Amino acid sequence: MPLVVWPTALAMWGPGDVTTKHAHHAMHLVLCRQGELSVRAQGRKTAEQAAGVLVGPDLPHALDARGSEVVILFIEPESDDGARLQAALDGPLRLFGTTQRDALLGGLPTAGALAHEAVGGWMESTLAALSGAPEPPRHLHPRVRKLLRHLRAEAAPEDTSLEALAQVAGLSPGRLMHTFTESVGVPLRPYLLWLRLQRAAGAIAAGRTLGDAAHAAGFSDAAHLTRTFRRMFGTTPSSLQRRGPRVQAQGRTGAPPPTRPRS
Repeated sequence: MPLVVWPTALAMWGPGDVTTKHAHHAMHLVLCRQGELSVRAQGRKTAEQAAGVLVGPDLPHALDARGSEVVILFIEPESDDGARLQAALDGPLRLFGTTQRDALLGGLPTAGALAHEAVGGWMESTLAALSGAPEPPRHLHPRVRKLLRHLRAEAAPEDTSLEALAQVAGLSPGRLMHTFTESVGVPLRPYLLWLRLQRAAGAIAAGRTLGDAAHAAGFSDAAHLTRTFRRMFGTTPSSLQRRGPRVQAQGRTGAPPPTRPRS
């Protein structure tokens, strides 16, 4: 499987698992192919049962999908698809009943192994089915656009210190931090961390060892990657490694989102 450096959507499928309480910047869609899962989210008094769930970015939550085959989709919030999905949410998360789940999974075979081609097509149709009308896109400062192109390059930049990135953008460090958050909607450091995790996930899905994936993504070693992965996803990269042959990584939008005129 080829390495996908900047997947703004990543799908995986296989046996359901249980996660500890965690939060990550990606939006997170989990659909049970049969049965239900349990989700406990911050702000909800009790755990809730559902056939599927779409979790908004940065929301602490824990899932228990043991006993079910699941299809999981991560979506980058800053992508066009992420903006459209967030517009479709009427709260921090969205629960799906069996009828809604069956409609979303209607394009996938109901039995047997899933083919990469089938999951790729399902990603497209699911994102279209769930997307609402987004808020007007943020104005993306041209210096931030330049920096995003640098960060999303095929070869990951070695120096991601604030000073180095400010030099790439042509802004002072303080101005870059303010402008990046204003343009992208998330501070620079959390955004960089998610990018590194995406690179590591893509490398693992491509069959590379945890050590190689950690190095490619800028982590000091496999242990550092594992600690960060657990904190962000509530599971370990070795769980993704076990699913490697059944992971579909697909780039959605290579360019930053469009801008709108300043008012």
